[in-house]
Amino acid sequence: MEDIDIPRYFLCPISLEIMRDPVTLCTGITYDRESIERWIFSSKNMTCPVTKQPLPDTEVTPNHTLRRLIQAWCTINAANGIERIPTPKPPVDKTQIAKLLNEVQIPQSQLNSLQKLKSLISESERNKRCIESAGAATVLAAIINNSSPLIEESFDDFIDSARASDEALTILHHLQISDEALQHLITRNSDFIGSLTRVLQKGNYQSRAYATLLLKSIFEVVDPVHLISLKGDIFKEIVQVLQDQISYQATKAALQILVELCPWGRNRVKASEAGAVPALVEHIIENSERRACEMALAVLDNLCACAEGRAELLNHSAGIAIVSKKILRVSNFASEKGLRILSSIARFSATPNVLQEMLQVGVVYKLCLVVQGDSTVKAKDKAKEILILHSRAWKNSPCIPHHFISSYPCK
Repeated sequence: MEDIDIPRYFLCPISLEIMRDPVTLCTGITYDRESIERWIFSSKNMTCPVTKQPLPDTEVTPNHTLRRLIQAWCTINAANGIERIPTPKPPVDKTQIAKLLNEVQIPQSQLNSLQKLKSLISESERNKRCIESAGAATVLAAIINNSSPLIEESFDDFIDSARASDEALTILHHLQISDEALQHLITRNSDFIGSLTRVLQKGNYQSRAYATLLLKSIFEVVDPVHLISLKGDIFKEIVQVLQDQISYQATKAALQILVELCPWGRNRVKASEAGAVPALVEHIIENSERRACEMALAVLDNLCACAEGRAELLNHSAGIAIVSKKILRVSNFASEKGLRILSSIARFSATPNVLQEMLQVGVVYKLCLVVQGDSTVKAKDKAKEILILHSRAWKNSPCIPHHFISSYPCK
């Protein structure tokens, strides 16, 4: 096949592969449908790849003439190992989607219609955008909201309701709806975050993973008023996702959620009471990935700004030790976060027992290394600040190397 001379106009300008479903943009250039939709929708490029012109209209027109020419050429070259390209299915239109969304709201046809929607989403990026623009997110969110079992509900109805909720959540996840659509969804459906919390409490592993990923996207764009008023239950469930290690993506999303939520209102206290600190310490112990460690330390830094968070860190037998261990071993960012955590402990929770523990696990030695090494200016200043704060308690300690004594910061 490599020796076959393929007509240039059969090749997609983006992928340089034979076009299977040629379509023409408003700029007059023809591309393969899958390639140009990935360019526009996934990569969010609103220009024509060839002409670089802006695209005021992302609608494409099927180039049936070129498709037939490509199919005929494939047939002629079948002896050379070229397979004939099948005629593509016509793309879904808004009328079909509107009909499906209406059927989704009818209990008798709900599951079947949801499965059809899921199939359409898997076919193309265009279908995803078309389904989103038809208002699918609001309909799907309503299904998830209504999945809580009723007293008079039969067991079969409960199972169907749970299955419908799982399907709706799967579709919402794969839709990857826009920030604007997420904001609109929460504005119109204030209880949706509560519904996703219930999924985290009672759902299977896949549903919990999808709910976590969806919550991450929501918290990144939602109005801060929603972040301040969150209930403690959601922190308990996010911590549980972190502990269960459902999937790599869900664990990362759980960390990102905690990073996003902890700075607001009393969320530090809520997260600490939900067991976030020991879960983060265990995560750092078990996980050597740089980004995961950085996020966990960033959350711990936030939590140690409150008394509850500091108490939880000190209650963990490896809390101070693991924070100290990660300084100078992961990245400058991780070192700075680790030093901020130690600074919070040194300023607000420095009992004699705590100071003794910091000596025993090598914190003071690590602080000296930061001061003497090639750390950032911010890290050096923070390390000096901690050493000066407790210089009387630590200066004569044998854990400080003799060659550091001359430069040991003192008040």
